[in-house]
This record gives sequence, C-alpha cells and structure tokens, in this order.
Amino acid sequence: MNAPLAPQTIYLADYQVPAYLVKTVDLHFDLDPAQTLVSSKLEMMRNPAGQGGALKLDGEQLQLHSVTLNGQRLSEAEYDCTDSRLVIDSLPDEFTLEIVTEIQPDQNTALEGLYHSGQILCTQCEAEGFRRITYYPDRPDVLAVFTVTLTADKAQWPIMLSNGNQVASGEFEDGRHWVCWHDPHPKPAYLFALVAGDLYCQQDSFTTMSGRQVTLQIFVDPENKAKCDHALLSLKQAMQWDEQAFGREYDLDIFMIVAVNDFNMGAMENKGLNIFNAACVLASPETATDDDFYTIQSIVGHEYFHNWSGNRVTCRDWFQLSLKEGFTVMRDQSFSADLNSAAVQRIDDVDMLRRMQFAEDAGPMAHPVRPDSYMEISNFYTVTIYEKGAEVVRMLKTLAGDAGFRRGTDLYFARHDGQAVTTDDFVSAIEEANDLDLAQFQRWYTQAGTPELTVECNYNQAEKTLTVTLQQSCPATPGQPEKQPFLIPVAVGLIGEQGQSLPLQLTDETQPIDGDTRVLLLTENQQNFTFINLPERPKLSVLRGFSAPVKLTQQRDNAELAFMMANDSDSFNRWDAGQTLFINILLALIAEYQSGSTLVVPELLTDQLAAILDNASVEPALTARMLTLPSENYLAAQMAVADVDAIHAVRSFVKRSLAVTLKIRFENLYQQLHQIKPYEFNAADLAQRSLKNTCLSYLMTLTEPVQVERCLAQMAQANNMTDLLAGLRLIVDVDGPQRQQALESFYQQWQHDRQVVDKWLTVQALSTLPGTLTNIKSLMQHPAFSLKNPNNVRALIGQFCRNNPSQFHARDGSGYQFLAEQIIALDKLNPQVAARQLGAFNSWRRYNADRQKQMQAALQMIADKSDLSPDVYEIVSKYLAD
Repeated sequence: MNAPLAPQTIYLADYQVPAYLVKTVDLHFDLDPAQTLVSSKLEMMRNPAGQGGALKLDGEQLQLHSVTLNGQRLSEAEYDCTDSRLVIDSLPDEFTLEIVTEIQPDQNTALEGLYHSGQILCTQCEAEGFRRITYYPDRPDVLAVFTVTLTADKAQWPIMLSNGNQVASGEFEDGRHWVCWHDPHPKPAYLFALVAGDLYCQQDSFTTMSGRQVTLQIFVDPENKAKCDHALLSLKQAMQWDEQAFGREYDLDIFMIVAVNDFNMGAMENKGLNIFNAACVLASPETATDDDFYTIQSIVGHEYFHNWSGNRVTCRDWFQLSLKEGFTVMRDQSFSADLNSAAVQRIDDVDMLRRMQFAEDAGPMAHPVRPDSYMEISNFYTVTIYEKGAEVVRMLKTLAGDAGFRRGTDLYFARHDGQAVTTDDFVSAIEEANDLDLAQFQRWYTQAGTPELTVECNYNQAEKTLTVTLQQSCPATPGQPEKQPFLIPVAVGLIGEQGQSLPLQLTDETQPIDGDTRVLLLTENQQNFTFINLPERPKLSVLRGFSAPVKLTQQRDNAELAFMMANDSDSFNRWDAGQTLFINILLALIAEYQSGSTLVVPELLTDQLAAILDNASVEPALTARMLTLPSENYLAAQMAVADVDAIHAVRSFVKRSLAVTLKIRFENLYQQLHQIKPYEFNAADLAQRSLKNTCLSYLMTLTEPVQVERCLAQMAQANNMTDLLAGLRLIVDVDGPQRQQALESFYQQWQHDRQVVDKWLTVQALSTLPGTLTNIKSLMQHPAFSLKNPNNVRALIGQFCRNNPSQFHARDGSGYQFLAEQIIALDKLNPQVAARQLGAFNSWRRYNADRQKQMQAALQMIADKSDLSPDVYEIVSKYLAD
C-alpha cells in the first residue's frame, strides 16, 4: 500500500502544551473567489508552561507573501517554510507577528478552510481547516480573541459575516465595502467562521433569562426564503430549553445561521455564526418530511448547545472530541425528547446506536470514546465519539441523578469557562459535585468495544426470592485484547403474572424502593442481586430505558417476549421485546430457508401484532415503531456469517405474510389515519403520519392493484412531503409503468429544489429491484448529480452502499467494484467524503468466503493507488490488516 507521504500517527500519550500562546488575532480578508489575500496580526507570547523551542505554525496549500516580526519584515533566510509548516527561531517572550498569505477558494474542492459554494464564500475549520487560511498554531488548546475585517465588492458580496458582534463597517469609492467583527470570547481557530454572499436574511429576537435581547438571523439563498421559519422557531426553543435545563444563557448580541449547499458535515458550531448544510436547516411542509423537521430541530439545538459545551468550554486536544460532542449529543437528545415523544426519541437513538455504533465496535475501526491514537482526525468524527459518547454521559446522569448531574455540569462550566479541557475534567466535576467515586467508570472512555451483559434469574418459591445474576464481558478490539470490568448501571423492574409491577426490595432492605424501576450497579465480572418478598415468580425487565450501551443476553422464549411486549411498563423495553421477538423468528426462518424448508410465520407473532393494531390509538408513535421489522443490516449483524440473500428473502416473506393475515386491520387503520388537513409539525400529527405510512408499507407488499392505486392516490392528494415521499419510496419497488411515471413527475415538479432532488436520488438508490446499480450509474450522469457535492454523494452512493444490502452485496461483486471506483475518484476531490464512504466495507469479514474475497479485492484496488489521502489510507489500511 502506498501514500504520498507516510501518514504520521498522533498519540494521546505524546501530548504537550503549546510552546507559544496567542493573545489576540487581527485578520483582514480581501475576498475574491479566485484569489483571496489574508493578512493576520498575532499578538503572541511564550507559554510559561511550555518546553520552549522554535515557533511552529501550521499551514496547508498557502502561498506565503510576507512575514513581519515586531514591525520588521523577515527575509526568507530568517524562517523555514514547508508545505505544512512555518518555523521561526529566536523569538522574544512577547512579540507581534504579521503574516500575509494568498488562497484560492475556487480550487478548494475539499471544502476545508475558505471555499466557494454556489454564490457563497464560506469556511469550515473543524478540525484542521484554519491552516488552509493562514499560518497559525491550529490546535484546540490555543485560545485567542479574534477581530476580523472583511473587504469585498459590495454588489457581489453585500453580506459579509464573521464571529461575534459587528463593530464597524464602511464603503470605498470604488464600489467595495468592509465590515469588522469582534468576538470577545477567546476561542480556538477551529471555531473561526466567515461567510460572504448575496443572501436573504430572516430575522427574529430572543429575550434571555437576564433580560437581554438577542438578535437572531438566518441567511439563505433568496430562493429559499420561505424555508426559514422552522429553524428560527427551533433556535428559540433551544435557547429557552438550555436556560431551563442547564442554566446556560447566550452571551453575544447576535446569533446567526447560514445555509450552504456544499458542506462536509451537518452543521458547525462556530461562535455566534453557525454554518449549516442546507439540508439540515431549510424546511417547508411541501419540501421537507417529518424526519427532516425533526432532524433540523435537533441539529439546530445541537449546534446552539455547543455555545457552552464546546465553545465556552472546549477540548484540549482532538482525543477529547467526545468531551464536546458526546455531551452535546446527549443534550440535543434530551431537548428533542422534551419537545416531542420521549419514548420514540429513546427508541430511535438506541436503534441507530445498535445498527451503526455496535457495528463500528465490532469492526477494524473500533476505538475508545477517547481514542489513544489517530492518523487523520477527520476519521474520528464517528458514532463512537458522538452517540456512544452521549450514552456515557447519560450513564453519568443516571449515577448522579437529575439534580446531581445538574450540580456537576454547573461546576464544570463555572470551573472551566474559557478553557480547553479533557474528559477527565468533565468526569471530575460530576464526581466532586456528588461525592462519587468514578475511577472505574472512566473505563468507558478508555476501553473500546461493546460490553456483553448476560442475565440469569433463579426464583425460590419457598423463600419468595428472585436472585438475578449479572455477568459482563467485552470482546477484544484492535490494540486491546484484554478488558477490565466496566461500571454498568442496569435499570430493572419486576412484572407479575397479570402485568402488574412488583415491589423492588433487595436483601437487607427494610422496605421496597418507591417506583417500578431501580438501578443495579454491576462493577465485577459477575454479581448476584436478590429481591425478596415476591409471592409469585416475576418476569425481569432488564436494561430499562437502555440504561447502558451493552449487548444483552437473556434467556427468554417467544411467549415471554410477547408477554413483555404487551405488558412492560417501560416503553423502550416493550419495543425491545418486540424487536427481539422479530429477530428470533426471522433468524429461525432464515435457517429454514437455507435448508429448503417451507416457511410459516408463527401465530404468536401475528396475534401479538393484531393486538397492537387493535390498540394503536393509545400510543400511535410507539405502535409505528413496534410494527417496524429489524433492518436487513441489523439482522446480518446477528449472524455468524451474514447471508444477504436469505435475509432479504425471509424478511420480505415475513412482512408480506403479516400483511396478508392482518390486511383488514392495516386497511382500516390506514383509512382512519388518512386525513387531508393542513400540515403541522407536532407530536400528535407526526405519530399519525408515521403509523399511517407504516400501514401503507405493509399493504404495498401485497402487490395488489388496489394497493398501488391507494399509494398513487396518497401521492396525488399529499399536501406535504412526508406523505408524498412515503408513497414514492414504495412505488419505486413496484416494477411497472407507474414507477417511472411517478419518478419523472416528482423530478419535474421539484427539479429546482436541491434538497428535494437529493430525496429523489435516495429513493432510487434504495430500490430493491434488479438493475438498481445500473440506474445509479446513469443517475451519476444526470444534471442533478455532482460528485463534488457531498449531499449528492451521500444521497445516491452512500445510501445505496450502506442501506441497500440486497443490491450492494450482489453476488457478482459489482457493488463493491462500483464503490471502490467512487472512493478513488472522490479522494482526488474531497478526502473526507471519500473516507466516509469506506464505512460500507466495515463488516466485510462477516460475509461468506466469495463476498469476502470480492470485498477484499475492492479494498486492495483502493490501497494500490499511489497517491491516497491520509484520510482514506488510514481506514483502508486498518480494514486490510490481519
């Protein structure tokens, strides 16, 4: 395997404090898409805690014009400038350094640093993009106060934005103008932002809990001005929620959001100026689905919450990334739960964790929440850092209690405001505020892998006791063959024969605790917990609310799972029992399919779903989740050797069989829920649409003309994108003239809306009909698609390779060859996006020998390229390692 330069591995153990600190930064930009001049003036000082030596400033793809020290321009002999660094020796303890560089935003396809997106100039500096703007100590533990002056042609760039508050502006006689922004809060360079363009601004305001009025602004391309309302409302909801839940008040006079079409991530929390992928901020009922509205609300909240958990208190180094991201994901999940359905939010969060993060933990890229090393930091913006990190913070809240967690976070923010700190500092604040010993808990940050929790129960009729035996283990992961026991909070409840909650009283306790749930702390490899005063044999509801991110093994037959599905008072565990029941039945039928036996869906499952449908009006949102079968990818993860063809065939058979048996119930419930009324984004309407379209998805498996007409009628009547797209997703799997007509009609209506066109691409990428890959290759030549646009890539290539297993894993290996070719092409344009597509190969060793061989060949095809980026090199080398 080759790379342009052997990528350097960075180790946490090698961390050293910066040799020099930056007190203030004055930046001046003379903006032009082809040639932007950047002048920086740094007030610097030697770090008393540092180890001295030369000043080393990071820089990439910069043309250096000049370096001036304390007013004296340096000759080339007085500094050393390479492709990645500017080094200056023999500096005084305090000094002023001025640097002028030239950059070319038009040529920046990597979308890091300053680049051109449509008619907008914008930046993305996390993690290491600022070094593409000017030479600087581009690391998160160097915090400085920034003042930024932007100059450009006023007609072309009437709006010019940066961090903080606008403090001055003016115009020149030649038609150019300038704007000066000042951010009084010290920040690392990764939080720097700049935007210039001819943009529409929608404005509102928010009054903080101390009575200050903050101006709120969203900037978008003029054609999107009707899509700002939901994001503005979400922002105000987030500001109010953070004051109430965490006591965090906003600290500038203005908060701005800008939507851009070309963006590697979902959004970025730059101080006071959040830059968003347009897909994550623009919404109207006609163009955005319920999921889009929900996601936008969550992401707007997430980026706003970073103002404290990430900006005011930031991470010392990139190994601490989960300090800000895991904590903030936990915060945005709580925000969404409070505003919508807490039960559905928890189910969706855990479902995603199990599908994606558990797979990451089981693959070659497994790493701790706080990694020990990396080659390219962009590869560690992972579900382990974000979602597993959030689960770790959630466990801290469980251990400390709601009030104790708030005490701990208050202490954390007060103690570390304006600092760059570590996960240890965060845990210490929770620990000290609550007099806890969390030394063992820290293993959640340092040990990779998903712990496996085994539960056994022994009921003693004579003594009326139930002994619960909990055992934990954790499989080996790269670099960590042996694991120490975790501290695992295991929330449990006891359920009687009539479905009632039973008292939770342990040995040596004088009375049971209040409530139907208690948390057992598992700290050893094996522990026993004995419940007393139980007149009947209870059923154990374990891991309630998914109290820890572990894999659970509990011996329960299908009858008990059906009972728990119907009676557990914990909504998450009701859903989880149903999913386990689905999995048990599906895996058994897959084995029968592989042996050539006749397939029959057990009446137990049919009867249970019939009961759920009969009571759907009680909790429609939960009902929709409980009717949803486990995904093909998740089923594959449950098998020692994933059989793609058998999984697809059996899952399709089960869904159609259920639709046949329960057809009348599905039709009646669909008709009851199918109401044409004005669109509103609220929990009740979301639940209604979700359940309705779940029913339709079952009915469409019957391939009856009446069901196709029902689907087409919904599309024709739809006054919102949720119902329209639900119909389109189903019709594309029907091989007939209606399919192409529906796709053409949809595109003709929405071809001028980039976010909707991405949905059109995704629908086709997920089609399970033969010939999908051929269609995808054709779509890549369509005017609507560009390999340079990350959203297009994710919508078409990413969705096909990650979420269409029956087509991606075609027996002839064509899907693997296709992905390898796209990664190689993308690596030339945008290494971050290229590297993320490799995730489709994460579990390649779990498939049969033929598919393993084909995937290995595709990976080797990538590895054999002589000029791979460090982003792709790091991942493909780990995938191919023994």
